[in-house]
Amino acid sequence: MKNILVPIDFSADSINALEHAIIIANKVGASIKMIHVVKKKNYEAPFVINEFSSTLSNSIEDFFKKIMEKFQKKVKHGIEYKIREGKIFTEICNQAKYDDSYLIIMGTHGVSGFEEKILGSNAYKVVINSPCPIITIRKKYSPCEPKKIILPIDVTKDTRKKVPFVTEFANIFNSEIHVLGVVGTEAASVKKKLTLYTNQTEEYIKARNIKVKKQIIAGNDITASILNYANEQKANLIAIMTEQPNPFTLIMGLTAHNIVNESNIPVMSFSPYLFE
Repeated sequence: MKNILVPIDFSADSINALEHAIIIANKVGASIKMIHVVKKKNYEAPFVINEFSSTLSNSIEDFFKKIMEKFQKKVKHGIEYKIREGKIFTEICNQAKYDDSYLIIMGTHGVSGFEEKILGSNAYKVVINSPCPIITIRKKYSPCEPKKIILPIDVTKDTRKKVPFVTEFANIFNSEIHVLGVVGTEAASVKKKLTLYTNQTEEYIKARNIKVKKQIIAGNDITASILNYANEQKANLIAIMTEQPNPFTLIMGLTAHNIVNESNIPVMSFSPYLFE
């Protein structure tokens, strides 16, 4: 059975991510494992959820018991939790690797509550080190099925590696995929290659009877182009690669980082190393 890993720090952000995960898990036939990482033994985390803290002590076990009481009946294929000790991003990635997780689903900001355009440091590290695809979600985005998925394509060799997973994911949810060719130059040779890649991607998706639309956008600000298009289309998910060594790419730390950082829409991220 598939497994979805959900990091929990008991912030509103992480609970919202859990609610998203339940919708996805029930649809894809996955169980859920929540994980909380403590820095050291006897560490007391700064829990912030009033509905929990008003009735319970600041015990990690107590908080998890409360979450289980609230959500257990909503999860079709089982939910459990794991408490690990160590560096947060390392332990999350190790758990995902150990469980051979199908997905990690986590909030972009943790217990600190900051809602600035700065991706939480642990979320950032999990995104770039995750051994499986990861969906990052801002707490204000209401849980829903991903009925419309934006699939940015650039001109690198890795850009289409995410296509099979996204296509399979879209099939489960009966989603519509928007193949969005994006490039930061007007060079004819680059546009020609991008057109070829987007056409091939569209054909692959159509052959699997998935609803698909295609558009190519050229502009200096690739992040803005993708996010504006996603918002105009009222998309529910943007699927990107995180790290590609080319000036016309979606590089984590540049365009991809900015998308994860700035998007109000959930973002599914793939490292090229997942496909090696």
